[in-house]
Amino acid sequence: MKEVNIAELERKFQEKIDNDIKIEPKDWMPDDYRQTLIRQISQHAHSEVVGMLPEGNWITRAPNLRRKAVLLAKVQDEAGHGLYLYSAVETLGADREETIDDLHSGKAKYSSIFNYPTLTWADMGAVGWLVDGAAIMNQVPLCRCSYGPYARAMVRVCKEESFHQRQGFEIMMKLAAGTPEQKAMAQDALNRFWWPALMMFGPNDADSKHTQQSMDWKIKRHTNDELRQQFVDITVPQAEMIGLEIPDPDLKWNEETGHYEFGEINWDEFWQVVKGNGPCNKDRIDARRKAKENGMWVREAANSYAEKRRARNAKKAS
Repeated sequence: MKEVNIAELERKFQEKIDNDIKIEPKDWMPDDYRQTLIRQISQHAHSEVVGMLPEGNWITRAPNLRRKAVLLAKVQDEAGHGLYLYSAVETLGADREETIDDLHSGKAKYSSIFNYPTLTWADMGAVGWLVDGAAIMNQVPLCRCSYGPYARAMVRVCKEESFHQRQGFEIMMKLAAGTPEQKAMAQDALNRFWWPALMMFGPNDADSKHTQQSMDWKIKRHTNDELRQQFVDITVPQAEMIGLEIPDPDLKWNEETGHYEFGEINWDEFWQVVKGNGPCNKDRIDARRKAKENGMWVREAANSYAEKRRARNAKKAS
């Protein structure tokens, strides 16, 4: 009898997937589907929070008040994105504190791009233009993810990320049209962030062990390589428009395919960064651990207040 019930639940689940009906937290779902979502959404949340660090590094050094205010707002947006996504992963039964502890212990991963340093103000432009641009390419299809809470969170995230991308491109455009030194600074930032931005989409499809199943469940709508190609096709003309050069001698337009061909990504570097051996891996995790420790008193005070309020309300109701 139990096997029949499970089979029926699986049939109804697949029927919803096939008909693009959202799976909601109280719906039955296969455990593998749940665990895949926990892994993906928690990594996404970690990436938003860790991603605050390289940009937060430049808030006090922004070149003027407008740039400072815009950058501060952007970093606050990223914090909000992390909160949306941690809330989404909690709907799957995951514990937020345990999820964050997994990040701090190295068990959980986050986007490899945030393990590279931001050395100049132009890097704020490159991060906004390239990193947020790649994020949008990845995340817009997630608005149609089969899991409801994740899809709905991504609608808000993508709207804000589009502003971030435009803000970054504006910085690069202004620098590229500025003095020779400013243009050189913009080109240097593009040189350093181009290849890590391409790595953001993950390993090639042939080496990605999660892609096909995520596609079957409609968690993902496009493969890593498809998204990477879209990013290259859109970004190369933007670089040409502002007079910057993509640092890839193998880059060329293919008339037959209607796409740009580009050079081989350094996958050894990618996997080294993923394994924790990138330029800033240790600094990023140390900063997050320190933030959690320094903010412990705030969380304890908030929890204490919430508990007292609950007790007071319960007493009134009795």
